[in-house]
Amino acid sequence: MYHILICDDEQDIVNALKIYLNDADYILHEANNGREALAILQREDIHLVLMDIMMPEMDGMEAMVKIREKSNVPIILLTAKSEDSDKILGLTVGADDYVTKPFNPVEVSARVKSQLRRYMQLGGGNVRSEILRCGAIELDDKEKKVLLDGEEVSLTPTEYEILKLLMENQGQVFSPSEIYRKIWNDVPYGSENTVAVHIRHLREKLEINPAEPRYLKVVWGQGYKCEKSF
Repeated sequence: MYHILICDDEQDIVNALKIYLNDADYILHEANNGREALAILQREDIHLVLMDIMMPEMDGMEAMVKIREKSNVPIILLTAKSEDSDKILGLTVGADDYVTKPFNPVEVSARVKSQLRRYMQLGGGNVRSEILRCGAIELDDKEKKVLLDGEEVSLTPTEYEILKLLMENQGQVFSPSEIYRKIWNDVPYGSENTVAVHIRHLREKLEINPAEPRYLKVVWGQGYKCEKSF
């Protein structure tokens, strides 16, 4: 699962890009200025950024310079045809590519896939890392072990697989039906109570206060998620 950040102060452009990038392998995040983009990058594992140049509060150039101080995540500039000098400057200060407005949907998709492929081949991101971390929780999928503050925690195979699903997709909300379908590989009939029981057991084993969990959280009316730790 790839996390993509779209940053543009024009909501119509953000909406259009979300349509172009409507893919089961993508989780899309949006920001309206550079400051919001930096905040999202701080709390989410972003694999690619689509960045506009002219924005209020903090423009794309300034945001890109700050991103490059800490990350080599691919950045694709969103530019107008007349912004040739901005394209050159953007590439100079750290952009990997650019797409020109108005966008060609096929071109946008192709450039995004190309940058993601290159990034992953160079080892820049870990979509399916063998070691997953969320705060004090560490899951080693090679050894099939879960540690809490360095101490091994005993989980059932089902609890392990649910935790792994949530930790691989931190911040994403999964409904009980989705969790049941993925873990039990079966029709999710009566899945809500079954999943709730396993989540409760996980909280009892991994949370300091299961009634006020830090990591395994419920989003009322929607499902469960592993909260991305800061």
